[in-house]
Amino acid sequence: MVQYNFKRITVVPNGKDFIDIILSRTQRQTPTVVHKGYAISRIRQFYMRKVKYTQQNFHEKLSTIIEEFPRLDEIHPFYGDLLHVLYNKDHYKLALGQINTARNLIGKIAKDYVKLLKYADSLYRCKSLKVAALGRMCTVIKRVGPSLAYLEQIRQHMARLPSIDPNTRTILICGYPNVGKSSFINKITRADVDVQPYAFTTKSLFVGHTDYKYLRYQVIDTPGILDRPFEDRNIIEMCSITALAHLRAAVLFFLDISGSCGYSIAQQAALFHSIKSLFMNKPLIIVCNKTDLQPLDGISEDDKKLVMEMKAEAMKTVIGQGGEPTSDEGVLLTMSTLTEEGVISVKNVACERLLDQRVELKMKSKKINDCLNRFHVAMPKPRDQKERPPCIPQAVLEAKAKEAAEKEKRKLERDLENDNGGAGVYSASLRKHYILTNDEWKEDIMPEILDGHNVYDFVDPDIIQRLEELEQEEGLRQEQGADDDFEMDDKELTPEEQEALAEIRKKKNLLIQQHRIKKSTAESRSTVPRKFDKDRKFTSKRMGRQLSGLGLDPTMAINRARSRSRGRKRERSLDQGDNAGDGAMDVDGDQPNKKLRMRSTSRSRSRSRPPGEVVPGEGFRDSAQKVKALKLAKKSVKKRNKDARRGEADRVIPTLRPKHLFSGKRSIGKTDRR
Repeated sequence: MVQYNFKRITVVPNGKDFIDIILSRTQRQTPTVVHKGYAISRIRQFYMRKVKYTQQNFHEKLSTIIEEFPRLDEIHPFYGDLLHVLYNKDHYKLALGQINTARNLIGKIAKDYVKLLKYADSLYRCKSLKVAALGRMCTVIKRVGPSLAYLEQIRQHMARLPSIDPNTRTILICGYPNVGKSSFINKITRADVDVQPYAFTTKSLFVGHTDYKYLRYQVIDTPGILDRPFEDRNIIEMCSITALAHLRAAVLFFLDISGSCGYSIAQQAALFHSIKSLFMNKPLIIVCNKTDLQPLDGISEDDKKLVMEMKAEAMKTVIGQGGEPTSDEGVLLTMSTLTEEGVISVKNVACERLLDQRVELKMKSKKINDCLNRFHVAMPKPRDQKERPPCIPQAVLEAKAKEAAEKEKRKLERDLENDNGGAGVYSASLRKHYILTNDEWKEDIMPEILDGHNVYDFVDPDIIQRLEELEQEEGLRQEQGADDDFEMDDKELTPEEQEALAEIRKKKNLLIQQHRIKKSTAESRSTVPRKFDKDRKFTSKRMGRQLSGLGLDPTMAINRARSRSRGRKRERSLDQGDNAGDGAMDVDGDQPNKKLRMRSTSRSRSRSRPPGEVVPGEGFRDSAQKVKALKLAKKSVKKRNKDARRGEADRVIPTLRPKHLFSGKRSIGKTDRR
């Protein structure tokens, strides 16, 4: 767990805000009414309370600031040195010291003025002493205003520092600028460190976390270090030096063997030798990065000699249990963060070596003897000379091999996405695993609303059976030739008649398209009265002229159009006449007219379902149960609808004019009810 959480430090107000906060609280939390007619003891008590309360508030706020800021001598040396590098230990302590002095001065002022108030002899004298006491306290706070502003800046900066636990398993990355440290931490953790092709992109410590063998490791990316004297290093470089000096971690020294970082291998080797004292007693791994640009075997002999010297030094840094240098396995590794070749192996080696070292240190400690006494490792003794190697059944081996083959053969959604253009281009289908009678139905669009009606209202559980019956009936009709509609066959027509038919069909399609365009743009066009329609596009005379132009006789078409329109009008007038005048016909039940009325009403509007009718799938046993459920639902919302203002949410609009406040003039008497 992280021991130091600097984000919890309370905000430090500036001098003016500090005074406003305290004086405002004094005004609100203490009595405000005093009269010269009061006894002098009561007046003294009134003003002494003001002074004491103000001093207590100042003391609490200043004590909070002093206690919440870390003391550099008591925290971990890593954080102590890091804060010294960033803020200068002397300035930091001086600012906190001034806050402590101000707290003591305010306490002394309050003590002195309370003594004077004990012997004040009038309201005016008490008030003057109170004003003087509060004024001097505020003057003290004004004088430490710069220290408060400095501490607020430090608090803001400390809140942005990464949460580093100095005692947990840590991997530390260091090296020259622009050698690939930030790219590496982005690959092995979820950290998002800015990566740019120029030096000193990373200006502070960055932390990421990775897992290895069910354990959590923190990975720290440090700013680049240059090979120069200790005194000449700036704050950015000193952050890296501080981390190397104080954290017990596995150190990855990054080496850019391609030279694209702007520094040669000789310069990087010189840096390694200048800071190798910081690597003592830590697992050290030299990582040769950017092998995609320059493999390790392709560098010159001089550079290779320098790399081997660094490897020899790295083997000496960690001394094993027997006093011998560690083995050269895992000391020099190569990788490329661009192609990700060797990245995981570098992480695994670093975690493994760090784990071994931590176990070794624990084994050397004194506490281990107390633990080993409690352990007993049981070793079975052989009962005869036979060897009994582990036996895995053949069926299990075959099942494992089959499972592995299936896993290789089966394509995941991720593989399909990569094959079909990647994220944003390929969209996974959620319907592909639907279990349906026909696989072609999976991608069908299922509308909820069609032609302004809810599709579910028209779903019939027997729809498949009825469809089959209709199809059978249609088949019988076609066989008997009972179909009333006469379809003209092109094969029976002469070539001239076929051309005329094609021309008519073309004209019909053109009129339909024009009508659709006109209908779609009807909202944006103003309606033109019929008397101004000069073209008279849709009239029987115009149709007759056009058919005559094609060489056809238009008489039958014109008569047909007229008979249709007149027939509709005649039916409507007949209905109206029957309804208006002939009551006897209705009573007797004129069957043709009744059928006609039924058909016309069904065409005019769709019939709604009665509220008590049960639809399959609603969960009701019968219509009586549904009616009862609707009645209960209506009853449950009756009270809320009656209240009208009070909803289901938490917000309640109370009575705007409470009766007890607006019920008339208050008379002389008790006011306890207020």
